[in-house]
Amino acid sequence: MTTTPSFIPGLELSRRFYREAVRPLLDEAVPGVPHSAARLGGGSEVLAFDTARSADHEWGPRLQLFLRPQDVTRHGAAIKDLLSARLPKTFYGYPTHFAPTAEAGIRVMRATDGLVHHRVDITDAATWFTAQLGFDPGQDVTLADWLATPTQRLAEVTAGAVFHDGLGRLTPARAHLAWYPHDLWLHLLACQWQRISQEEAFVGRCGEVGDELGSAVVAARLVRDLMRLCLLMDRRYPPYSKWLGSAFARTPQAAVLTPLLSAALAATDWHTREHHLARAYEAVAAAHNRLGLTDLVDPTTRTYHSRPFQVLHAERFTAALAARITDPAVRALPLTGTVDQFVDSTDVLSTPGRARAVTRATASPLLES
Repeated sequence: MTTTPSFIPGLELSRRFYREAVRPLLDEAVPGVPHSAARLGGGSEVLAFDTARSADHEWGPRLQLFLRPQDVTRHGAAIKDLLSARLPKTFYGYPTHFAPTAEAGIRVMRATDGLVHHRVDITDAATWFTAQLGFDPGQDVTLADWLATPTQRLAEVTAGAVFHDGLGRLTPARAHLAWYPHDLWLHLLACQWQRISQEEAFVGRCGEVGDELGSAVVAARLVRDLMRLCLLMDRRYPPYSKWLGSAFARTPQAAVLTPLLSAALAATDWHTREHHLARAYEAVAAAHNRLGLTDLVDPTTRTYHSRPFQVLHAERFTAALAARITDPAVRALPLTGTVDQFVDSTDVLSTPGRARAVTRATASPLLES
């Protein structure tokens, strides 16, 4: 009978794995070769959202081991083989062996009697960052780089944990990516308000013609946009859909907004739905004013022109933010924002090359470099 080990948060498990299992082998095999070690990239544990459920696949003692490019060439294969041969088969009760299964290619942790198929990924910093983001933050980060990178990817490289930075590359790179330049932040907030302005009247319009399902779908889209807006206002990179609610719950606005947004989603008629959304709009608008980024904008809702739908006219916040942008390159951008503000395809957002191509197509020739 297999005993399930006590759950250890993945970042802590990986930290111990590095210090107690990986680092001693490195010191023995390649003394004097500088390295950095971290747990970054994909995985619920990187964003600190992992639970015992997470341990059923792609989870366990794992990390990235960064070497200088020349040391990857000289020592990378030997280090990988050494770790395969000498890492423990289990660590704090968790197998260290990742093996593919027939279940949609999912990799799970399994004990092994042979070599350990570990997940200590050996690479250099520039190669790893470029694969994750499409660029190396150790070089100049361009406006195009910021716009073409989904917030999920930025969250994955700025969260997680660095266990050792002997190369001195990870800490400055993560600091560089900690948040957007100020004018670009204003622009992205403006773009998020713009998204809300484009659909806020549709909740009532769909309901007015008897389309309660359509009204509910629009409301759900608006709830998502408000949640992402609050994260941007709080200078937090919004994660992808699985963790959006968990991340939103950590924002200062969540205590007030969660009951309103939940009521809007649960409503069965458009009048109730619109009522709760209106209160949510006003709460977010008040939070905007508290940031002091713009002149005060009236946070009260009103009718949509001559139609009897209650809206914020969120484009007023877009205009107020745009008026504070001084960088001419940012001022010239279309109100589409980062790639995940106008693209919702996982296949695009999870592939840096595709994300960069669609961003160039949207903002070209402004982003030509």
